[in-house]
Amino acid sequence: MTEPATPLPARAPWGVAALLLATGDALAARFGAVAVRGELSGFSRAASGHCYFSLKDADGAPALLRCAMFRRAATLVDFAPADGQQVELRGRLGVYEARGELQVIVESLQRVGTGTLYEEFLRRRAKLAAEGLFDDARKRPLAAWPQALGVVTSTGAAALRDVLTALQRRAPHVRVVIYATPVQGADAPAQIEAALRLAGQRREVDTLLLVRGGGSLEDLWAFNDERVVRAVAASALPVVCGVGHETDITLADLAADLRAATPTAAAELAAPVQAEALALLSAREDALRAATERALQTRAQRLDTLALRLGQPARSLAGQGQRLDELAARLLRALRSRHQAQGADALRLAQRLGRALAVQLQQQTMRLDAAQGRLQAHDPHRVLQRGYAWVEAADGRPVVSAMALRAGQQVRAVWADGQARAEVLSVEALPPSR
Repeated sequence: MTEPATPLPARAPWGVAALLLATGDALAARFGAVAVRGELSGFSRAASGHCYFSLKDADGAPALLRCAMFRRAATLVDFAPADGQQVELRGRLGVYEARGELQVIVESLQRVGTGTLYEEFLRRRAKLAAEGLFDDARKRPLAAWPQALGVVTSTGAAALRDVLTALQRRAPHVRVVIYATPVQGADAPAQIEAALRLAGQRREVDTLLLVRGGGSLEDLWAFNDERVVRAVAASALPVVCGVGHETDITLADLAADLRAATPTAAAELAAPVQAEALALLSAREDALRAATERALQTRAQRLDTLALRLGQPARSLAGQGQRLDELAARLLRALRSRHQAQGADALRLAQRLGRALAVQLQQQTMRLDAAQGRLQAHDPHRVLQRGYAWVEAADGRPVVSAMALRAGQQVRAVWADGQARAEVLSVEALPPSR
């Protein structure tokens, strides 16, 4: 007979928030970072800068994934997202607890087909930035009042028409030189590089405009080519780069002396409005005329004053003569006073010098007497006068110890009043004194 199964203990029920939190943690632990490809739907950007949208399969399958992209990640997106675009995103799965919905926290967003190119773009940007090609310190100012502008672009491009239209409207007096080159395709980088080099060699314009209309990352790829970027950085002329739309950024933009959002903006940045320039010239003309008139009036007043002073030369001379007499009298008094003061100083110095010499002479005499006394005290003849004798060997060396002699040795003894030669009969040592 089968025994009845023991019932399992009942598990405490979940709270809603706790269950959603646990589910989110499980998803994050199970999937980690995910990459998802699909079509944008319901894209919106909040005032805070955060973006919210859904992702669905391009084949129309009934599946929808909610996505949230916060402002920090949104600022790194290099295109304008719109509904219907095919994209690839990378992010983390989570649960939006307020509605209990599965969502992806998006960390990067790319258009489909641009992932590999975008990674290459980032790699090149890091490499060229490390070489200093994008440093602000090497950017040059544009010519303030250009006489000629060079346009590096395709002759059939809409960008050229936009530039010419803007220049005709703003600065019709500026001459335009076109350096024709393709701006898309495999041959474009080499030809853009050659056009930039040619413009630098000719030096016939003040500023170069490197322009092209908008397009995909593939369309604009020529402006990310290292040859083009290095040619822009090495250009002998300042370069304004206006490629694509406002959201399009190429490596040539970063290397140029100035980046423009569009080709039209490049033309506007390179050439000031003619009417504004004429107004500025007119204002400066007025200011110069007013300054000249003021200067002439000031000079005229000074001339009148000088003329009045010249009209009475005798009075001026009399006043100058009186002042000259006063100065001469002051000079004479000053010289006498200074002479007297110097005489008194000289007398005081002479007296001080006499006293100092007398004191010094007395001191030197006392030192000389003391030295003479010490010298006489060490005079060997004075020692001999006290009854001592000087003994020296036959070779003239002094004998300072009896032990230095030997029997039969000839010696000479010197007294104060004479000397004698003697022969040593014997040598005996004295016992040590106690």
